[in-house]
Amino acid sequence: MAALAGLPPLPTPFKSIQHHLRTAQEHDKRDPVVAYYCRLYAMQTGMKIDSKTPECRKFLSKLMDQLEALKKQLGDNEAITQEIVGSAHLENYALKMFLYADNEDRAGRFHKNMIKSFYTASLLIDVITVFGELTEENVKHRKYARWKATYIHNCLKNGETPQAGPVGIEEDNDVEENEDAGATSLPTPPPQPSSSAYDPGSMPPGSYGGAQIPPGAHAPANTPAEVPHSTGVTSNTIQPTPQTIPAIDPALFSTISQGDIRLTPEDFARAQKYCKYAGSALQYEDVSTAVQNLQKALKLLTTGRE
Repeated sequence: MAALAGLPPLPTPFKSIQHHLRTAQEHDKRDPVVAYYCRLYAMQTGMKIDSKTPECRKFLSKLMDQLEALKKQLGDNEAITQEIVGSAHLENYALKMFLYADNEDRAGRFHKNMIKSFYTASLLIDVITVFGELTEENVKHRKYARWKATYIHNCLKNGETPQAGPVGIEEDNDVEENEDAGATSLPTPPPQPSSSAYDPGSMPPGSYGGAQIPPGAHAPANTPAEVPHSTGVTSNTIQPTPQTIPAIDPALFSTISQGDIRLTPEDFARAQKYCKYAGSALQYEDVSTAVQNLQKALKLLTTGRE
């Protein structure tokens, strides 16, 4: 793996965070918030691995300098100063990258951009752990994305045609680092589809860790790798798909909070989270997601129910 800009050579014990740091570097200009949290994840993970040996201490010290400089650069950005905003920003970004890759996979369009998007999405889900434990949906998406990136990469490398869409995943497969793919390599060929196959499409419509994202949402601007010419794509710019704006419940316009409704601190926290998700979605011009989350917040505040 090429040297990381501004950092000493990566110590061997830190091999597991090298791709997270590479992702941070790729997003320094594209999305500094994503870059910041990737470095923060690497820093926290590195501290747990080895913070005592001179080589590792030197590396972590330089990484800390980068973190402090980036935090100063971002200033009053709410995604840095407020964890709930940062979590929503990172989760929405990771999901859009996942959905882009998943849509390409289901359509049978296999290329470098899609493979790296799958893998990068899995890395960003790792990074979400800086905010706490992952939801079950996040865990499933991470495993599926990392496995899919490996499977498709190995198929193309061996001159084979990957099977599009969800396929079964063997629970006992271990993954190993593969720098050529920018992903992981599985020791055995992927199994054939089975009744236990994981299907991201089987998740509740638009549901992902509380963020309401419509299936088919377009990828974030400037996904990590360019689409090869051999895929038949005439432009490297990924165009957003037409958005369907969800119908708004007319009852919400006339609903007034009743005096006997008592909202708990948890209710206020959830309502705030929905509003933050809506704000994050608007950064990607995702009107449908914003409307759905705002509706959920309004319903919760006026009825005490979700």
